[in-house]
Amino acid sequence: MIGEHCQLKEVRNTPNDHKLKASNLTVKSTDLKLISAILEGNRAAFNELYNLYAKDFFLTCLRYAKNRADAEDYLQDAFVTLYKDLKQFDSSKATFKTWARRVVVNVCLQKVRKSSFKVIIEDIQNLVHSPAGNHINPLEELSLKEMTALISNLPSGYRTVFNMHVIDGFSHQEIAEYLNITASTSRTQLMKAKKLLKKQMQSKESYLAVPQYG
Repeated sequence: MIGEHCQLKEVRNTPNDHKLKASNLTVKSTDLKLISAILEGNRAAFNELYNLYAKDFFLTCLRYAKNRADAEDYLQDAFVTLYKDLKQFDSSKATFKTWARRVVVNVCLQKVRKSSFKVIIEDIQNLVHSPAGNHINPLEELSLKEMTALISNLPSGYRTVFNMHVIDGFSHQEIAEYLNITASTSRTQLMKAKKLLKKQMQSKESYLAVPQYG
């Protein structure tokens, strides 16, 4: 008999696990109550939903926008879209935050495509490839504020692909369909974005290594 003398270990949830689950349930319950009220025409409920998520979604918009003013415009348009499309939200498929973030990203992408700094697709033959295995994850090295600032400095094409793949979780195929490019171009844009971020990070580290005299 296999495992005749083996004992199954009991998996115990820690107090923090219970708190996290309770917190998630509270957030979901609050969201659903507000959404129900909004769909019944309660504008105050929509203002409350806005206040709950505006700061988080503004950071998303800021990563795609060229400046804060544009990001604010993106955010306003995103919430207008959320209001119009709210009846399409299905709580059995995703949390409101997950669904809403996709809506926000879609609005940002539409804005990027229409703006004067729309995605630039470079000739792949002229791209400089980094050495194999030299890929980095800049998110592990940066604070949220630093990350947002560095990403904002990327060329528009690199910035858009980096945001979509690394931060918002789109596959290269999805990015290709959104931006009307090939999946291969998306991967190359991402590689170059990481190279530029690494260069910026190294410059920042070099600056901090030099004694600063006041």
